[in-house]
Amino acid sequence: MKIPITLPDPHKTLNELIEKNPDKAYKLFAQSEPVDNKGRYLHWEKLKHIEPPKDLTSEEWWAGVKFARQKLYKNVYLFDKNQDSFRFSTPDSILKDLHWLDQNTSGRISADEQVINPQMKNTYLMSSLVNEAINSSQLEGAATTWQDAKEMIRQSRKPKDYSEQMIFNNYKAMQFIRELKGEKLTPSIIFELHRILTEKTLKDQDIAGKLRTKTDKVYVVDSQHSKILHEPPNADELAERIKLLCKFANEERPKVFIHPILKAILLHFMMGYDHPFVDGNGRTARALFYWAASNKGYWLMDFISISQIIKQAPAQYGKAFLYSECDENDTTYFIVHQLSVIKKAIKNLFKYINKKTEEINEAQKILSANTKLKGKLNYRQLALLKHAFKHPNFVYKINEHQKSHNIVNQTARKDLLTLSDELKLLIKREEGKGFIFISPGNLIEKIEKIKF
Repeated sequence: MKIPITLPDPHKTLNELIEKNPDKAYKLFAQSEPVDNKGRYLHWEKLKHIEPPKDLTSEEWWAGVKFARQKLYKNVYLFDKNQDSFRFSTPDSILKDLHWLDQNTSGRISADEQVINPQMKNTYLMSSLVNEAINSSQLEGAATTWQDAKEMIRQSRKPKDYSEQMIFNNYKAMQFIRELKGEKLTPSIIFELHRILTEKTLKDQDIAGKLRTKTDKVYVVDSQHSKILHEPPNADELAERIKLLCKFANEERPKVFIHPILKAILLHFMMGYDHPFVDGNGRTARALFYWAASNKGYWLMDFISISQIIKQAPAQYGKAFLYSECDENDTTYFIVHQLSVIKKAIKNLFKYINKKTEEINEAQKILSANTKLKGKLNYRQLALLKHAFKHPNFVYKINEHQKSHNIVNQTARKDLLTLSDELKLLIKREEGKGFIFISPGNLIEKIEKIKF
């Protein structure tokens, strides 16, 4: 990644055009749009490669685009290190995305019966917690397999290395912010969130949950070219900047409405811009996004992973920050990127729900062929048996089943003992002071032969 190229000065271009061709300048003022003909909010770095509208140079087109955006800008009362305000605009493409999100994350949705269903809800929630914890940590350099990380969380075992510790911390942090619904954001919450995220992962653990100081040289650097991409504000400004950020998160200005999802995205952006900690800024920023969105009633955000989508194209994530910083503090670039990420994450959730629903239905068809079992198994047991169909000799444990579905130990124990002792569908064996449960290779035959 590299710093975006210098942008043409739109004011200079417009003044030159007014002197040279007033009619053309007037037409440019009257007809320019903030987006291209495909509805895209483009930065100069991309716009310069696209064929401009008829009779315009690329520079003239850019000047017209900037003029159209100026009319839409709203200041957000958050400031860069030069005390210039950040701003954003809301072209129709953003309004359309926000409307879609309002429909699909806070109101009734096509998949809400599966998500709200008490038997399935905890399973999906636990899956999202694990998913976001792993992906957010991997974005920051954690290197471990998905299976190892998932088993660590499900088995409640201690992390065995730095990468697993990062993921475990992220998992605890996601739980922490879910416990804070309805609370106002405070510096104390941000510091505690950072402490949780960085526990046992810093060279100096004493700085966990504490702002960086003047002696800490913190930059955002291009790892390939060793160039500084972003130098955050001075350390002595951070305490006041954090207070201002909390005020922004909590306050509703009567004259300036900012859509809750936009506000959540701007919190994410500002934590990345300020970089108030020596390490863990990205993870803290993404966690605050979840807190802000969920706190305003966008309940489906609890079930998605934005980090999973960001991880697929991390360079685009970084560019969204840089474009916003280098183009007159126009955070619309970051907003557009994040709206796209959120929509993809929600669509992934819907696919996941549909896939799981189909799997359960398939298992139910097999099981319902045996009238003796009909209505005797709950969702968790059906899910386990569906997995067992495809994974003979797989070992199931009570604590893992408990973690996977976010249920109490007694409920998990009853689920498995029913499958092993009463229905004889799993093989129970002693291990230490407890039991393990093994899927037999002839599970379908067992179901077909089961008798009472």
